[in-house]
Amino acid sequence: MQQPTTPDASDPATVAAGRETARDDRTGALVGDRDDVALERDLGERVDLLFPSAVARLAELVRIPSVSWASFDPEHVERSAARVAEIVRALGVFERVDVLRSNRADGTPGQPAVVAVRPAPDGAPTVLLYAHHDVQPPGDEDGWRTPAFEPTVVGDRLYGRGASDDKAGIALHLAAIEALRDVTGGDLPLGLALFIEGEEEDGSPSFDRFLADHGDALRADAIIVADSENPSVSTPGLTVSLRGNITFRLTVRTLEHAWHSGMFGGAVPDAVLAMVRTLDSLWGPDGGVAVAGLTAREGADPGIEGDERRIVEAGLHGAATPIGRGSVRDRTANQPAITVTGIDAPSVATASNTLVPSVSARVSVRVAPGQDADAARDAVVAHLRAHAPFGATVEMSEFDIGQGFLVDHGTPAVTTMLDAMRDTWGSEPALVGIGGSIPFIASLVERYPDAQILVTGVEDPATMAHSPNESQHLGVLRRATQAEARFLLRFGRGVAER
Repeated sequence: MQQPTTPDASDPATVAAGRETARDDRTGALVGDRDDVALERDLGERVDLLFPSAVARLAELVRIPSVSWASFDPEHVERSAARVAEIVRALGVFERVDVLRSNRADGTPGQPAVVAVRPAPDGAPTVLLYAHHDVQPPGDEDGWRTPAFEPTVVGDRLYGRGASDDKAGIALHLAAIEALRDVTGGDLPLGLALFIEGEEEDGSPSFDRFLADHGDALRADAIIVADSENPSVSTPGLTVSLRGNITFRLTVRTLEHAWHSGMFGGAVPDAVLAMVRTLDSLWGPDGGVAVAGLTAREGADPGIEGDERRIVEAGLHGAATPIGRGSVRDRTANQPAITVTGIDAPSVATASNTLVPSVSARVSVRVAPGQDADAARDAVVAHLRAHAPFGATVEMSEFDIGQGFLVDHGTPAVTTMLDAMRDTWGSEPALVGIGGSIPFIASLVERYPDAQILVTGVEDPATMAHSPNESQHLGVLRRATQAEARFLLRFGRGVAER
C-alpha cells in the first residue's frame, strides 16, 4: 500500500514538549527538556511504524456496512460495534470495554455504542475520545468509482463509505492510544474514556438518555470529538464554531377540500400559492435570510485562503448566481440559513386540474453560532404566522432542535492541541467555523459544563463525506494521529500548566 509522505518525526522541529519549550532564534527549531523531546520523537516514530496496521483496521471497519437508519439491517451496526470493542480490548489499555445501548425518547432501543474506561493516575486529567462507527447509506451506486463498502486505495486516499466519516476518527483514536501505550510502557500519564457512538448519522436519538445512563463513566477534563474537517491536506483545523439547527414540518391550508381549478381558480387561494408566498417571505431579494430575530455572527472567523472557490465547487448550474451577502465564510458558518428540503404536494406525474387544499414542506434552519436555537425557533414561528397570505392557516410541527457551539480559545486544552497540530503538521492551524451542526455537542456541554471540548477531524475539502466516492487522505490521517498522540502526552504530563 502506498504511504503518503509526512513530516520527519525525528526532526526536533516537530517534537516540541509544550509551552516552556523555546524556538532557536537561528534555526527556528524547537528545543527544550531532552526527556520530553526524546519521548515525543519516539512517539512520532511509533505512530509511523504502526500506521499500516491502523489503515488495515480502518479498511476492516469500512467493509462493515453499518448504516444506522431504521430501513437498513441493524445486524451490521451490531457487528460493527462488536468488532470495534474487540479491537479496543486487544489494546490492553482499558480496565473495561462494553457495548451499551440506551432507549430513544419513544422507548425503542438505540443503536449499540462502545464505551471503554481507564481511570486516571492520582492528580492526572482524563480525556474522553469520541467518534462514531455508523455511516451514511451508500447512495447511488452508479456514482461510485469503487465499491462503496470495499476499501480501495487510490494514490494517497482510501475510498469507501465511512472511510473518513467517521471510521477514520476511530482509527485515529486507537492509533494514538496504541502509540502512547508503547512509548510509555503502558504507564499512561492520564485517564482515558472512549465513546464510539452507533447512531450519529441518524441524529443521535438516544444520545441524551445514554449520557443519563452512562455519563459518569464518560466524565472527563477534556473531550475530543473527531468528526470535523481540515481546511486542506496541508493545514490542520480546529473547529471553534458550529451552527445550530432547527428542522420542522410546515403545513399550509386554505380550503376544506379540493376544487376543480376551472370552477374557483382565480377566486379562492389554493394551498400551493399560499405555501409559495409564505416560503418566499423567508428570504430577501438577494437570497439572504429575512426573518427578524435571527442573528448573525458576522466576521467572527478569519477567512481561509481560497475560500471563495467553494462557490465554484458548489457546481452552480447555468447562469445561477450565489445568494446572500458577505464573505463565503460568513455566509456558510456565521450567518443563519434557511433551506426547504422537501415538499409534499401532488407530483407533476399525478397532477390534475385541482385547487390543492393543503401542502406541507420540510424546512431546515441553520442558526448562527452564539444564538440560542429555541429563541431562533420562536422567531421563525412568529415570522411564518405573520406572513401567511390570504388568511391561510399555518401549522408547524415535528420540531428537531440542536444548539450551536462556540469554543473558548484560551483554555489549556485548546492551547495544547493547537501546539500539537502546529508542531506535527509544520503549518499554522486554522480556527474553523463550520456551517453544519453537531447537536450532540450541546448535550456534552450541558452534561459536562467544566470539560474543555475540542472538535477535530480527519476530513479535507476532497473527502466528499455523505456523497459517493467518500475518501480519507492517508497523509491527513497520519498527521492527525501524531497530533492527537502528542496532545495526550502533553495534556497528561501537565505541559499546558507549566
